[in-house]
Amino acid sequence: MKEEVLRMDRITYQEQGVTELNHFCLDIDAGEIVGLIPINDTGMAALIRLLRQNLPLHYGYVYYRGKLINHWQKSDGSFNRIGIIESRSGLADDLTVADNVFVLRQGFKKRIINRKVLNRQLEPFLKETGVNLFADSCARELSAFPRFITELVKAVVAGCRLIVLMEPASVISDTRLESLQQILRHYAAKGFSFLYVSRHYEEARQICTRAAIMVNGQIAKVVSTADTPPETLRCFGVEAYTQLVRYKERPRPSGSDTIPAMEMKGLTFGHIHSLELSLAQGECVVLQDLNNHIVNDLIALFSGGRQTTGGELRVGGKVLKPSRSREIAVIQQQPTQTMLFPELTYMDNLCFTLDHRLPNIWRRSAPRASVRHEFETMLGSKVFDQPIEALTKPEKYDLVYTRVLLQRPKVAVCVQPFMSADVEQRMQIWTLMERLLEKGISVLILAVNLADSLSLADRLIRVRDGKVQAVYGREDFASLPSSAPWHDFWASTDKGKEPDGL
Repeated sequence: MKEEVLRMDRITYQEQGVTELNHFCLDIDAGEIVGLIPINDTGMAALIRLLRQNLPLHYGYVYYRGKLINHWQKSDGSFNRIGIIESRSGLADDLTVADNVFVLRQGFKKRIINRKVLNRQLEPFLKETGVNLFADSCARELSAFPRFITELVKAVVAGCRLIVLMEPASVISDTRLESLQQILRHYAAKGFSFLYVSRHYEEARQICTRAAIMVNGQIAKVVSTADTPPETLRCFGVEAYTQLVRYKERPRPSGSDTIPAMEMKGLTFGHIHSLELSLAQGECVVLQDLNNHIVNDLIALFSGGRQTTGGELRVGGKVLKPSRSREIAVIQQQPTQTMLFPELTYMDNLCFTLDHRLPNIWRRSAPRASVRHEFETMLGSKVFDQPIEALTKPEKYDLVYTRVLLQRPKVAVCVQPFMSADVEQRMQIWTLMERLLEKGISVLILAVNLADSLSLADRLIRVRDGKVQAVYGREDFASLPSSAPWHDFWASTDKGKEPDGL
């Protein structure tokens, strides 16, 4: 007999007069792993807040473990024992694994902490995960996967019978995802339930028994993952995204340029060991870090101020010196939050890296007026007079990528560009990156998980332990595992058929 863990019945929830969830219905049984695929961001943050805390509802009922915990007539504001693991780690870096699991747990009241006792109590939980993780390890020293597992164990120890996993693929590589799936199945067999939030159906169907497709704060459809990708995914912009990729083909670089845009020869630094890589002008290469070890090291090198400990990093045929070079532009992860300066004007943000091309950009108003006149048609005339905080997210993306376009680097390094982006945002990012490539700027995508990167790539280079493990040309993408996003697209393209979905 099935035991219901969560039921959200006809939930309507508003924030500041705006309806975030509208007639939202979702149910999860004990031991079930249910996928949630948000087509856009509407209602997602509100859903997580409602799962975490019983906030006032406009209408509807929420049941947890058979008990009515929230309804439209009465909301007590209490917090629920539901674990929520987000892409940004919630661990305290300066504490041990055991301290994070036990001491920071809600309801922990001991004043004297016996670390040996805590470590001994935690060891059985760590052992059953099969992960090489120790109770006395400092959280700061853990890589992404052990940190994720620590948060999972913390939720299990706290007695959370429902655990929400927010886009684990954004921080965990493909190979580690397989290990995570085994751990989730182990806990599901013990009666724990999971809500697995993912932007890609290919990922969700690997682990979930069924998946709910969420659009505009509603559940549009619930599908069995044993089926082929549902026709529902072809709606709400996904089909338009597929057609954008299919029919906007650009000339692919031959790689025969005498001087590569970027070249790594035996590059050694941090976790990087004798890395060999070459980018042709206007080529898009995805470098997938299977261990999530070298992305930060590469960003440190590309951003300047760090010297390689071995080998060479050449840009345009010249060795890159340990100083900030305008020959490389680094577009950070979630750049609308990390690459804009609210205290500066729109024009100042746009021209921030243009002074090497126009030395008088800050002393004379004429160059800035010329830039505005040139890009008003592309960006819109109104944005130039707005403060940064007033811009919409699409306008902020336009600003960041147009700044790089103005900078005219030889290489644009994009750090997990599609992370946490909904379908419309992914289409916009794809178009903006394509614009860089059309101008002859090479694009290097640093990725932990492939996400939408294959939709743009000319080559895929997989790196493990700081060394190249495998190289895939565009013609080889169909041979990648079926769980890879856009695999159906490349497989169908290879056979000359239309793709079923994403």
